[in-house]
Amino acid sequence: MRAIQVSRHGGPDVLEFVELPDPTPKPGEILVRVAAIGVNFIDTYQRAGIYAMQLPYIPGSEGAGVVVAVGDGVESPSPGQRVAWCDAAGSYAELVTMPAHVAVAVPDAVSDEVAASALLQGMTAHYLLDGSSHPKPGDTVLIHAGAGGVGLVLTQIAKAKGIRVITTVSNDTKEALSRDAGADEVLRYGDDLADRVRALTGGVGVAVAYDGVGADTIDQSIAATAVRGTVVLFGAASGPVPPFDLQRLNAAGSLSITRPKLGDFIADPNERAWRAGDVMTGISSGTVNVHVGHSYRLAEAGRAHTELEARATTGSVVLLPIS
Repeated sequence: MRAIQVSRHGGPDVLEFVELPDPTPKPGEILVRVAAIGVNFIDTYQRAGIYAMQLPYIPGSEGAGVVVAVGDGVESPSPGQRVAWCDAAGSYAELVTMPAHVAVAVPDAVSDEVAASALLQGMTAHYLLDGSSHPKPGDTVLIHAGAGGVGLVLTQIAKAKGIRVITTVSNDTKEALSRDAGADEVLRYGDDLADRVRALTGGVGVAVAYDGVGADTIDQSIAATAVRGTVVLFGAASGPVPPFDLQRLNAAGSLSITRPKLGDFIADPNERAWRAGDVMTGISSGTVNVHVGHSYRLAEAGRAHTELEARATTGSVVLLPIS
């Protein structure tokens, strides 16, 4: 099979397009022929060595495709079934094996590209609103990177729950996407962002600030959050947040801050099924629209990483294992 391999940590240039032996499913596993692959910021962190990986490795954890073989003991899914996943290591490849229980059935109405980029972003948005925090109908929340994959889905789910949404974006094109997703107010980044957020909330601030940008925005997130509100730091697109004095949360109004990760909210099989089922149902019913903004050939993984890290993409980014 053809795949992307990383033999040393570094920039996008370390993503090598190579040929490797086809994998075979072990007991309890399935083998999937990959139709589309989701590209996420965590892939860039692992490639760069921010999250150290055992070398060499095939990056990626998310995708969609068709089951072609199953290992001993697997009753479902069966060969020929379309599935998607968000936590199968080695997904930047034409073939991938995974435990059968992590595969999620894909409805006929959902395309491969959407399915490949829906679960990680969709279940992330799901747990951000119902897990790491619990904003209520009528609350106002702040979502950074409102035109990114998670930002667009998070906005749609929040609006469906009756929550007022303020987003941040960097340009007019991204503003249009954010507004199409339902954002009530769309702001540009800047040192006065917190002041503008407070002006839109009668001086109170937001109940929850969702920050997937990190170093560049965390100070404004804290300053924009209401007394006894919550800052949810779930990514670091601009770099990791440096250590800071927790006493700042006291002075800012008894704030809470949390740094969650998806794995802790889908470790229980029943919780995983609930969150994944909600995401796929929302997409197939039209309640949630997953915007696939950019697609690249598998061999162009380096270009995809470059543009993702430059924040030059909107919505979801996918790789297609085509010549």
